[in-house]
Amino acid sequence: MQKPFQRIVLPNGMRVIFIPEPQSVAATVLVMVEAGSKYETKEISGLSHFLEHMCFKGTKDRPKAIDIAGELDGMGAEYNAFTSQEWTGYYVKVEKNRAEKALEVIADLYLNPLFDEAEIEKEKGVVIEELNMYEDLPQRKVNDIFMELLYGDQPAGWDIGGNKEIIQTLTREQLLAYRNKHYVASATSIVIAGAFDEKLFLKKIETLFASLSNGEKHSKVKTIEHQENPAILLRHKKSDQTHLVLGLRAFPSNDGRRFALDVLADVLGGGMSSRLFQRVREELGAAYYVRAGADLYSDHGYLAVASGVDIKKIDAVVSAIVAELERLTKELIPEDEFRRSKDHLIGKVLLGFETSDALAMYYGGQEVLREPLMSPEELKQKLESVTREEVMAVAKDIISNEKLNLAVIGPLEDKSSLAHILKFN
Repeated sequence: MQKPFQRIVLPNGMRVIFIPEPQSVAATVLVMVEAGSKYETKEISGLSHFLEHMCFKGTKDRPKAIDIAGELDGMGAEYNAFTSQEWTGYYVKVEKNRAEKALEVIADLYLNPLFDEAEIEKEKGVVIEELNMYEDLPQRKVNDIFMELLYGDQPAGWDIGGNKEIIQTLTREQLLAYRNKHYVASATSIVIAGAFDEKLFLKKIETLFASLSNGEKHSKVKTIEHQENPAILLRHKKSDQTHLVLGLRAFPSNDGRRFALDVLADVLGGGMSSRLFQRVREELGAAYYVRAGADLYSDHGYLAVASGVDIKKIDAVVSAIVAELERLTKELIPEDEFRRSKDHLIGKVLLGFETSDALAMYYGGQEVLREPLMSPEELKQKLESVTREEVMAVAKDIISNEKLNLAVIGPLEDKSSLAHILKFN
């Protein structure tokens, strides 16, 4: 059976992935690089994200930010960039007849940023305001607190955006030095999905990216995991709602059990019929949102439940989450519930691949983690093959007292009231 994608490794080590969708009205051009917050030291924490911003502030061929934004807006494009712990991505999605021009713009952004000193100083204010914005979004900020709780003072535990004091001190020389270490051919993948001419685009990529450095890629520090007891991290904030993330350490993304973990997460909090939605929202009336999911990286991962709750009901909600986690280690999921959860998960996954940008992100995420590329159909088969016994085995492996972690942001004054319920019977 012919694969729905083509993977090509160029002589300089850069990887190219084509996902042709001839029937699509659009095409997405995505460049991803193995550079994120886990490649930073404390002295430059937040630089990966700042560098991403600066690539839109002017290039050799488009010297001002308005030159870039004006051209892309004039193409009717959707475009942006993003930084995570392990990668940075730049993408443009356009109507298919404009895909060639989108590739040219992306190549210019990636290869030729100017890093103008005046623009660097201005952008520091922009990034600091972005950090301030997230501080005012506790539903998002609680995830940063959870990562700090899990991993502490190491890159995996630092805010991807950095902190204001360090951002203020970043220099052009630091940006260039970091970029030279990480923005190299062997760490770069370009993904194109949608309707486009594969032969034409391969030739253009070879030409446009010919100047990309083929220097040695610098590696990241391995994440250290250590925990002996349940842990709680509380961030006090005056608010009408308390947000929490309750989670457990799991395993890296290349672990074959990840498909069983995904099914487990869906049973726990994947939809409106999930156990926690029914228990926390429908029965307790304690939250508007409650969800569960697994987040796996190259050398660590976790399962987490997130919710925004009435402060008066936080004890009941935490107790309910703990009880449902423990239940997964003791009882096989009933056949009908298991079937419903798998169908929900598979449907959600496949529907998520309807657009060219979603497909590009899916394949690019696998490539940047150096995983064998798996098509959506292959992913469906992997999820379909998961058994109830495999889910229970994963539950027993990762769900234990010493792996419990609870991050909270809200008007709670003292975490001691939660300590006695953050444990299994």
